[in-house]
Amino acid sequence: MKPKNLGKWRRTHLSQEIDSDLAGEKTTIMGWVTDIRDLGGIKFFILQDFSGTIQVTAPKAKVGKDILNEIDSISKESAVAVKGEIAKADQAPRGVEVVPSEIRVLNPAETPLPLDPTGRVKADLDTRLDARLLDLRRPKPQAIFKIKHGAVQVIRNHLTSEGFVEVYTPKIVRSATETGATLFPISYFEKEAFLSQSPQLYKEVLTGCLDKVFELGPIFRAEEHDTRYHLNEVISADIEVAFSTKEDVIDILEDLIVNIFEEITEDHEEELETLEHEIEVPEKPVPRITYDEALEKLNDAGMKLEWGADFSIPEQRKLREIVGGLFFITDWPTEIKPFYIMPHEDDSKLSHAFDLLYNEIELASGGTRIHQRGLLEKQLKNKGLNPKRFEYHLKNFEWGLPPHSGWGLGVERLTMALTGAENIRETVLFPRDRKRLTP
Repeated sequence: MKPKNLGKWRRTHLSQEIDSDLAGEKTTIMGWVTDIRDLGGIKFFILQDFSGTIQVTAPKAKVGKDILNEIDSISKESAVAVKGEIAKADQAPRGVEVVPSEIRVLNPAETPLPLDPTGRVKADLDTRLDARLLDLRRPKPQAIFKIKHGAVQVIRNHLTSEGFVEVYTPKIVRSATETGATLFPISYFEKEAFLSQSPQLYKEVLTGCLDKVFELGPIFRAEEHDTRYHLNEVISADIEVAFSTKEDVIDILEDLIVNIFEEITEDHEEELETLEHEIEVPEKPVPRITYDEALEKLNDAGMKLEWGADFSIPEQRKLREIVGGLFFITDWPTEIKPFYIMPHEDDSKLSHAFDLLYNEIELASGGTRIHQRGLLEKQLKNKGLNPKRFEYHLKNFEWGLPPHSGWGLGVERLTMALTGAENIRETVLFPRDRKRLTP
């Protein structure tokens, strides 16, 4: 079947905008064909668009043979446009259907399909990601990305209402923000450059002029993880605040997370139902424990760890059982945190760093930053980094850069928490990991 152009056809309604109150009105709908059935005296198919589905019904007594023949020729998942009349129909989903007067196949789908978008035939994650377009027509993936979109909008609206300025920092950088081992090198004309691990250094500088900044953007980590919690390209929500400490930005993060959970439960009830996932709005204050307290709780639970060790997923899962679903861990060992985190004044082995955990996953990390050039140079050396490679950054600290604090929140991990997705790849349209560079 030869594809047809839109011509003068234009969509008048999304499927979910059509209800029985519109019975008798004309409509033009566009989307993809899912189920097609022939019951002898009547033929019908389900048309799906981003908003939902609508039944297109063709009774032989009411439509011409050209319509019936057109339906016979349509393959599942073909893109079509339908002109017709809206009619009440008790037997149809939502009690309404469209009786077609004309059908235009805009692009027929080739069969057989690599997966079943209805979900009746199960497919593994790799198969779904290889045929991502078809996978994203399924109700559950669409629900995940509607919720992700909603969460990002809450982040942007909440921070803007709190006086933050949204910024956009470079994603091609000269040097590391954490360690050189996790950088993706790229060819940049005659120079070596890297994909940015974080907007960290830029957002710190911007506290010296814009006071409170945030960014929603991609970050890249060349880590060889192969877990359901890690990817090599993700979206991070970052803030940095002038004249503040870690306690101040913990409060901001706490308010934001609670707001996100509230908005998602209120505005995305249908999507949560589709996902068969329930979420509870966290209560404030969110529990806060120190690293030392967390270590003691794990040791008491039989998970023996040396001081200075980071926590694995099983250990974080155990802390969830002990402390609760959402909690902060503060005052981490300086040795396992980035060079820009401020050490404690009275004990340099401890730092003014914190993590926010939900169940067993780390959602966010942050802390008070170093704002003195001398101390920052010392910490760079302690981490095996050459201060000369950071000279462009260090000179800003000679120009009155204020004390500042901030955090970074993983949008995909947040989406996992909100949707119940078991693998972070389900929360990214086209995920990138060590094995996947396409599609």
